[in-house]
Amino acid sequence: MTIRATIYALALAVLSPAGPLAADTTEEAAGSTPVPAPTRFVTSHRGRFNGGYVEYTATAGETYLRDEDGEPRASIFTFAYTKNDVPTGEARPVTFAWNGGPGSASLWLHMGTYGPRRVSVPSNADHPGPPPYEVMDSPETILDVTDLVFVDPVGTGFSRALGEHESKEFWGLNEDAQSVAEFIHTWITENGRWNSPRFLLGESYGTTRAATVAKILENELMLGLNGIIFVSQALDYQGSTPYLRDNLIAHITYLPTMAAAAWYHGRVSPRPDSLEEFLLDARAFATDELLPALFKGNTLAEAERARVRDRLVWFTGLSPEYIDRANLRVQGFRFAKELLREEGLAIGLLDARYVSDEIDDLAADPAGDAADQAISAAFNSAMMQYLHDTLLVRWNRRYLASADDELSKNWRFRTVPDDESWEPSFVNTARDLSLALRTNPSLRVLVASGYYDLVTPFFDAEYTLNRHDISADRIDYRYYPGGHMMYVNEPSRSALLEDTRAFIRQQTARQ
Repeated sequence: MTIRATIYALALAVLSPAGPLAADTTEEAAGSTPVPAPTRFVTSHRGRFNGGYVEYTATAGETYLRDEDGEPRASIFTFAYTKNDVPTGEARPVTFAWNGGPGSASLWLHMGTYGPRRVSVPSNADHPGPPPYEVMDSPETILDVTDLVFVDPVGTGFSRALGEHESKEFWGLNEDAQSVAEFIHTWITENGRWNSPRFLLGESYGTTRAATVAKILENELMLGLNGIIFVSQALDYQGSTPYLRDNLIAHITYLPTMAAAAWYHGRVSPRPDSLEEFLLDARAFATDELLPALFKGNTLAEAERARVRDRLVWFTGLSPEYIDRANLRVQGFRFAKELLREEGLAIGLLDARYVSDEIDDLAADPAGDAADQAISAAFNSAMMQYLHDTLLVRWNRRYLASADDELSKNWRFRTVPDDESWEPSFVNTARDLSLALRTNPSLRVLVASGYYDLVTPFFDAEYTLNRHDISADRIDYRYYPGGHMMYVNEPSRSALLEDTRAFIRQQTARQ
C-alpha cells in the first residue's frame, strides 16, 4: 500500500465543507463553560487492499453526544476511514470497531490488524525488543469491502465528557453501551449513511459492549445491523472467571485452552500430531467426564476420581500431585504459573505462547501477564507515531491508550437504578444478543477465538453462544493459533481478515 497524505486540515473542526476552526466554540447557556467545536484532522490516502486500489479519507476527530437541549455532553473521538468517490446509489458498508477493557482505546484492533497500517511484532511470541518498532502497510485489511470507524469510548483515547458532565456518567455496563449506540446513530446521521450496511466489531469487553449496543440499535433506535464480529468473545463472565474457587463452569470452559497451552509448550505426552483433534478430545473430556466429577464433589467414587485425575494430568501437563492438591480444580490463572514452574517461567494469560521470567518462582499466580508486557509498548509507540506522521494529529490532549485513572474504580456493572434492590451476578449480555437476533432475522454473528487465550477461552464462546436461546445456525465460529489478540500471530492475522471479509460479503450480498 502506498500512502499519499494530503493535508485537508491540521486542526479543523469539520462540521461542514466550510467548517469553523478548532478555536471556535459551540454556544452554551449563559453562565456555563463554552465547549470548543469538534476537532477533526482530515487527510486523504491511496492504498492497495486485497489486490485493488482504494482512494480513501481518514478522519481522526470528535463527534459530540448532546443532551435534550442540544448541548454537548461528551466527545467521542474516532478514526474513520471512508472510501472516496463512491458511485451514486452504491450502499457502501461501514463497520464500527472498538476494543474492550472496560477502559481500553481501540489501538489494538486499529494498529494490530484492521487498520490500513499496522505495527509489526514477532509472530512467534518473541519479545519485540526496544524501539524503533516497524509500522508497515496492511494490504490484507478489509477497506476494499467496508469503511471502518474505530471508536474510543469516553475516558479512553481522546474521548472525554464535556461541559458540566462528568466522565463517570458514561462508565458502566449500560451507560457505556448507551453512549456508543448514541454515537453510532449520530455518526450515521451526520454522514448520511442511513442506508449503508452496518457491522459491529468488538474485542474482549468490546464484545460485551457490542451485544448490548446491538440490542439498543435494533430495539430502541430502529437502526438495523447486517452483522456482528466478536473477537475473543466475553458475553457471560461465568465462563471466563477462573479465580473463583466454587465456579465450576470456569473449570470446564478453561480446560481446552489449558490443553492447547500444554500441547504448545510440549508438556503433553504422548503429544498428538493434530492440535484440533486433541482439542476435540479435551472438549469431550471437559463436558462428559470433568463436569460430572466436579458436580459430584465428595460423593465421587475413588476409582472415578483417579481416572479423572490421570486424564487431567495428560491434558494439562501438570503433575498428579498438583492436581490432587487442587482437588481436580485446576484454576486457569494458576495454571499459567504452574505449567513451566520447573523452568522458572510463567506463560501468558492473554496469549499462552508467551513466557516471562518472574521474580517470585513460588507464587501461586503470575505477577503480571507475559503477553501484555511483551507487546504493549510496541502497540502504544506505533499508534502515537502513526497519529503524528500519517494522520497528522497535532493536539495538546493526551491520548489515553489505557483508560482514565478514575475509570476502573468508578465503573458500574450494576444494571438497575441505585434505589432498586439488586443482587450482584456474573456480567451477562448474551441475553441482549439473543434479543437482537430475534428482532432481526437476517443478523448473523462471526466469532473469532484464539486457541491460546487464557482470558476469554474459546470453549467459553461455544458454551455461552450455544445457549441463551441463540440458534446455532446464526453463529459462525472461527479458530486461530494465537491468543486474545490472535492477530499478533501472522497466519492468524491473515486468516482473521479473510474470514471477516468473507463474512461482510456474505451479509451484504443481495438476496
